[in-house]
Amino acid sequence: MTPFEPNGADLTGTAPPGLPELDDHLVAGSARRDFLGGLDPVWQAVPSSFYDGPFLGNGGLAASVRRPEGATRLRIVLGDSRVRDHQEAGGPLWGGTRLPVGHLTLGTTGEVTGVDLRLSLHDAELTGTVTTTHGAVALTAFVHAGRDLLVVRCRPLDGGERVTWSFTPAPAVAPREVFYPEQRPAGLRDNPPAVLTPTADGGSCVQDLACGGRTETRWRTADDGGSTLFCTVAHSATDATASRTAAGTLAEAGRTTAGRLTEEHRSWWHAYYAKSFLSVPDARLQGFYWIQLYKLACATRADRPVMATHGPWLEPTPWPAAWWNLNVQLEYWPLNAAGHPELDSLRTALENGGPGLLASTPEAYRADSLVLGRSSQDDLHSEPAGAPGQAEPLPETGNLTWALHTAWLAYRHTMDEAYLRDTVLPLLRRSVAYYLHFLTRDDEGVLHLPATYSPEYGTTADCNYDLALLHWGCRTLLDATARLGVKDPLATTWQHVLDRLTPPPQDPDEGLWIGRDLRLTSSHRHYSHLLWFHPLHQLDLTRPANRALLRRSVEHWLGLTGELQGYSFTGAASMYALLGDGGAARRQLDELLDSYVRPNTMYAETGPVVETPLSGAQSLHDMLLQSWGGVLRVFPAVPDDWADATVHDLVAEGAFRVSACRRGGVTRWIRVRSGAGEPCLVAPGRLGGPADVRALAGRPGPTAWSPRPDGLLEIALPAGAECLITAAGSTPDLTIAPVTTADTFRWGLPAAPGLT
Repeated sequence: MTPFEPNGADLTGTAPPGLPELDDHLVAGSARRDFLGGLDPVWQAVPSSFYDGPFLGNGGLAASVRRPEGATRLRIVLGDSRVRDHQEAGGPLWGGTRLPVGHLTLGTTGEVTGVDLRLSLHDAELTGTVTTTHGAVALTAFVHAGRDLLVVRCRPLDGGERVTWSFTPAPAVAPREVFYPEQRPAGLRDNPPAVLTPTADGGSCVQDLACGGRTETRWRTADDGGSTLFCTVAHSATDATASRTAAGTLAEAGRTTAGRLTEEHRSWWHAYYAKSFLSVPDARLQGFYWIQLYKLACATRADRPVMATHGPWLEPTPWPAAWWNLNVQLEYWPLNAAGHPELDSLRTALENGGPGLLASTPEAYRADSLVLGRSSQDDLHSEPAGAPGQAEPLPETGNLTWALHTAWLAYRHTMDEAYLRDTVLPLLRRSVAYYLHFLTRDDEGVLHLPATYSPEYGTTADCNYDLALLHWGCRTLLDATARLGVKDPLATTWQHVLDRLTPPPQDPDEGLWIGRDLRLTSSHRHYSHLLWFHPLHQLDLTRPANRALLRRSVEHWLGLTGELQGYSFTGAASMYALLGDGGAARRQLDELLDSYVRPNTMYAETGPVVETPLSGAQSLHDMLLQSWGGVLRVFPAVPDDWADATVHDLVAEGAFRVSACRRGGVTRWIRVRSGAGEPCLVAPGRLGGPADVRALAGRPGPTAWSPRPDGLLEIALPAGAECLITAAGSTPDLTIAPVTTADTFRWGLPAAPGLT
């Protein structure tokens, strides 16, 4: 590279005056509020289920609003990600299951006949009116961002309306018992009935557990010109301290003014949304994306349990736990590009889950290995995990390694060396060691795996799910130890595996097989056999043969219809994005939204499963920014008819923050800021001419840059420095603002479906 010109940045201070600077319109006045307000879901029809109603949450306490079929009053159904049983019988799906809480009923004088509600994404508040046969009630509700507190303000508007509140507990019964009563394990004890205690201004509901724990729901109302409800849920695993916690939460709320509670809550959410930004000219998809970011922060925080399949909203489901063969991974991917490590409860679970992982591992391998079964709670103690080559327990052995890939992505987007050194590396070393116990060598020295289970399809030797994860694991261990300066005695073994591992089983017509003994011959919703490409990136897509293999594999997989589900299409969208095929990627997301996502953007497979819509947000990230393999690819898979797009402060691997503007089908400018001083290679996409790289006003800039023959820009960008990439000679408008959409769309239940 050639040194940067003298008019570039002075790395001892800031860039000289006269250089360009970004103009972020979103920080001025009400611009961000106005943008998000244009995407708020609305309800002009009364919601009747979890899948079409408003939802609230703070990663622990959660609520959803509806009037169920046959009911006459509005309900607020409560949930909490921390409320679960703590028995041993039956494992995480029975003795350790997540448990329901119950619902509050808004006791209006008249029967509910209509609503006009709006869920403000910006403020995370539900506001509007509820119409009844006796009048109308104005309503505002939020789950406080930082306190385990539901606040609902009601004010009668006209007629003879009055408001009361009542609570109905849900039986503390394993949700799976409704679906599979014949599977109830021996030794599972029934929890006693809840005890309701009304008071003059509210009440409490104590749900004691057979294990000695307790869940308490406590509420009170205040007459402040209307009626304000304060409600909390507290849980203690093995004692009755939940009662003290619940009482303390309400007492503290009583000492805090309503204005202060609202200000605290809104302040958190406003700061949350300011972390990153994107805008695309598809109104439906753009609204969907921002509702997923809202949903993420409702569903989890770093100090809360790892997300279950249903998030904190426990509806009837046979899946009342965290699921490790795809669901958890997809739930957490969007956090990275959106820049939200404060939500990373997976990291917390991995940091604290050592004892549970050890208990999940067959005893014969605990000295140096770890493995995780299909489901667990936040303690990571799963059902017994299987071993390769053995039929029982089911040898689904790659789940921990795949979870650690998600952890690796979190590391790569933050470059938090402590997380790599103290958590990711030690766990990955033991996860890969489990595989090493079972590798066999054929007469030609090629390494093979005995039969393992490819999630949701079948058991086969040289299963592509496990081969890809083992390959990624060995490569990443070598990378991680090199980064940390660790000399590991197993390094030669890891390299030997990379050199001698059997290639992925495949054929020229169908692409990748499930494994050596099992072709893909029937519809399969899971893309477990395609992990080589997505999300592991272990087959180099700069090679034409691998690009052809990926396209052939995806088209064969999608061509077998009947069992595909929503996340099949988010996975396919991301794979088409890897190929740079933005049109095909968008068609997959259109199929997701057309056929699988419900009016409030929730999704169900028997019960609610939140990972599918959340992974749709990641698919959009993949269309706008990719950073695998050490290259920042800007607008790599934008559909041709998206002439305009904007991203701001999306986070890429290497802890880079990327902003970019596409107008008229051309990338007008790219801003890259380095957070860790990692090597910076940029694929700028369609710039409209040869590239130029310069500094920006007010920040250190690049020290050198050069174009490479392969079209990449190699930029020396120290930590804290940033650069502007444009077409040479251009002086583009550096405004950060939403793009114009050709249509309008509202999620929820608007009067005219989908329209503002």
